[in-house]
Amino acid sequence: MPEGDTIFRAAQALDAALAGAVVTRFESVYPRLLRIHQDTPITGRRVERIEPRGKHLLMRFSGDLVLRTHMRMHGSWHLYRPGECWRRSPSAMRVLVGTADVVAVAFDVQDAQFVAGRALARDTPLGRLGPDLLATDFDVGEALARAAARTGHPVGEVLLDQHVMAGVGNVFKSEVLFVAGVSPFAPVETLDAGRLRAVVDTARALLRANVGLGPDAASLWSGGLRRTTRRLNPGERLWVYGRAGRPCRRCGTAIECRAQGEDARLTYWCPRCQS
Repeated sequence: MPEGDTIFRAAQALDAALAGAVVTRFESVYPRLLRIHQDTPITGRRVERIEPRGKHLLMRFSGDLVLRTHMRMHGSWHLYRPGECWRRSPSAMRVLVGTADVVAVAFDVQDAQFVAGRALARDTPLGRLGPDLLATDFDVGEALARAAARTGHPVGEVLLDQHVMAGVGNVFKSEVLFVAGVSPFAPVETLDAGRLRAVVDTARALLRANVGLGPDAASLWSGGLRRTTRRLNPGERLWVYGRAGRPCRRCGTAIECRAQGEDARLTYWCPRCQS
């Protein structure tokens, strides 16, 4: 599933290509979107901006209308010139927004909704999201309070809970906890205030660095190739994720892996560095 850094970069690319332009073409396979387009046409509206919110992408149009999409496991947005051959099959197209110069196509996006901008927090899942780790106004106090309230839950599951803080996915979950030196299976209430703050700060720092922001960006930003180790070798980008049975890059202990949480997401960790 795309994580917060992926959504952030997608929003940047879409905003650079579409913001300020007038919509000349709109298509979708979803009847609910087509009904709204028929009642209040999307064509003729101006694209005001595209912004990320956790793992959601918001495309704002003039007239207080927003297209909210969520990539889920396999969704993606592509940008093309009019008439350019698509890199994906047309059968995978779910939403298309075109201007005079650009065609933005959402492939395999299963969650798409039009909503009035003034109702975003009330009528969409956004109202239940925790603070966005990539937002300039990220509220660390609120994130810490929400995390601390999840007593009885392992910190690895808490990190993935978008109602606690938005943006972390399965790769960053394992990488953040390794960097912070915390076991993914430790109940969140066993972490003192300092260690919990370190987990949240690490999550924000790694996400920001991987979109080219923050003091660590120079050492971690690799133009879209996710990296947490500061190592230039592409084969050494990550500390633990996907490395079950291989030696820890710090201590040499074999990395372990097991399913965690209701969705049985794989968690990777070093039993020595994160004891």
